Amino acid sequence: MFIQTEITPNPETLKFLPGRVVLANGVADFRDAESAAEHSPLAAKLFSIPNISGVFFGYDFITVSKNGSKWEHLKPIILGVIMEHMVSNAPVIVTQTLQDGGEEEFFDPAHNEIVSTIKELIEARIRPAVAQDGGEITFRGFEQGIVYLNMRGACAGCPSSTATLKYGIENLLRHFIPEVQSVQAMP
Repeated sequence: MFIQTEITPNPETLKFLPGRVVLANGVADFRDAESAAEHSPLAAKLFSIPNISGVFFGYDFITVSKNGSKWEHLKPIILGVIMEHMVSNAPVIVTQTLQDGGEEEFFDPAHNEIVSTIKELIEARIRPAVAQDGGEITFRGFEQGIVYLNMRGACAGCPSSTATLKYGIENLLRHFIPEVQSVQAMP
């Protein structure tokens, strides 16, 4: 098995491409060893590596975030863990609880058409670009001209995520939807 790695805009996160489907539906984002142990054997194994601070599963990729250590020390260990797990054909997720994030959307029903257009743009233009960088973005709400988004994976904590939101996503949405005044990330 050959696992490719890609850098992401977040210097604390690497993207691992095992060459097969990781999660057929949705995404899973783990920010601590406890939630990983409860829901994902692979994430739990990755969190057992010192200085791992986040694990994110997408359709065909895994992003791993670190704190402290250098990638040249962590990368071979992470590759070994992913390879061993994938070769064993063990499940990546044992419970689906974390895949959607579970957050309810909020917006005035009078803005259904605007929200529908926002979601279409996110799906067609924004989400694929964010996934290329090892992350995920989801619509959370729309109030008083502000679009609220949830950023996960490599995007969470990325130094360039503010620029991505303001100069990329906000400009795109404002271009197509005059009612959009700004974009904000939600935790």
